[in-house]
Amino acid sequence: MDKLLGELQDFVNQDSILVVEGKRDVIALKSLGFNGTFRLATHHSLVNFSEDLAKTGKQIVILTDWDRRGNILADKLVQNLHALGINPDMRIRELIVSLVQKEIKDIESLPGYVEKLRKITSGTDTND
Repeated sequence: MDKLLGELQDFVNQDSILVVEGKRDVIALKSLGFNGTFRLATHHSLVNFSEDLAKTGKQIVILTDWDRRGNILADKLVQNLHALGINPDMRIRELIVSLVQKEIKDIESLPGYVEKLRKITSGTDTND
């Protein structure tokens, strides 16, 4: 998980735009040390939002939740951005989903999950 978070930090360091669903997702990612550029996908028409993202010329990283709504939103964003000639990064999201799908369903739960994993891997009791 730390390697994956390191890859996400690389995107942040490259001034990529992280697309999330809500303010709590931003708070969660900031609590993990990501202080990049965040854009909320749920506060705009998706067509206008996609056009605005495309105009930035920056790499786009889609980090929507992996519930039904988040999956639909991610798919629509990818379609819209592809139509505009932009290839957003979905790999980070897909890797997170493959690692945590059964245990958590959203970005805002990620900090607690990461903390739990770190305690387990360091041999610390998680019942404290």
